[in-house]
Amino acid sequence: MTQTVAVLGTGKIGEALLSGMIRAGWPASALLVTTRRAERAEELRTRYGVEAVTNADAAKRADTLILAVKPQDMNRLLDELAPHVSAERLVISAAAGITTATIESRLAPNTPVVRVMPNTPVLVDEGMSVISGGSHATVEHLAHTEEIFGGVGKTLRVPESQQDAATALSGSGPAYFYFLVEAMTDAGILLGLPRAQAHDLIVQAAIGAAVMLRDSGEHPVKLREAVTSPAGTTINAIRELENHGVRAALIAALEAARDRSRELASGNG
Repeated sequence: MTQTVAVLGTGKIGEALLSGMIRAGWPASALLVTTRRAERAEELRTRYGVEAVTNADAAKRADTLILAVKPQDMNRLLDELAPHVSAERLVISAAAGITTATIESRLAPNTPVVRVMPNTPVLVDEGMSVISGGSHATVEHLAHTEEIFGGVGKTLRVPESQQDAATALSGSGPAYFYFLVEAMTDAGILLGLPRAQAHDLIVQAAIGAAVMLRDSGEHPVKLREAVTSPAGTTINAIRELENHGVRAALIAALEAARDRSRELASGNG
């Protein structure tokens, strides 16, 4: 942890990474941040004791640069960084749909680039960050990236060819669960429950089901069958879900998200 790490574009995800690194033992003196607004920079300085710098200064001083900006802001950021980033720097991109090849082409030859797709549960240290190395990234670069993102959840290495699928499944995944909880809450209200009670019942059911999926090692079909008694309430509900094509709709939704990730990667923003 003697290296200096800079988080460029320290919004919610960037701040979550910053906070996770500090909790994992990174000294504030080894961390730099960049922001668009001066008041945001002051907020981060006060909260974490880190130094706020310009993008150019971060590129000159940091050993590792984490690009935590929105995809549409990446071109502008790379324009700022290109004159200052040497091939000894590790560049980590957390921008959806931006390929390592795209970033490599804008920086000095042989610059190591790692692509990461985190999801929003990194804000509560329960994220999943999917990691892929570019053509110049070594095993050590990937391990260093895992060390950083492991402070806010789990990490998984995949070939970059699978990043668009991982974005659809994991990066966007929390939104699907929120959508489902929203719909189930409305159903609970329709069935006569107050909104707060319906919400609490569904959220705890979701937490319990997630823990059972994680810890039991059982296939989801077996866990579902354990709840589904013959001629009972659950099987009637599942029949309606199948009749309304919920399974097919989920598959189509994930394919649409994957395709949009590919469009972003090709520059069709």
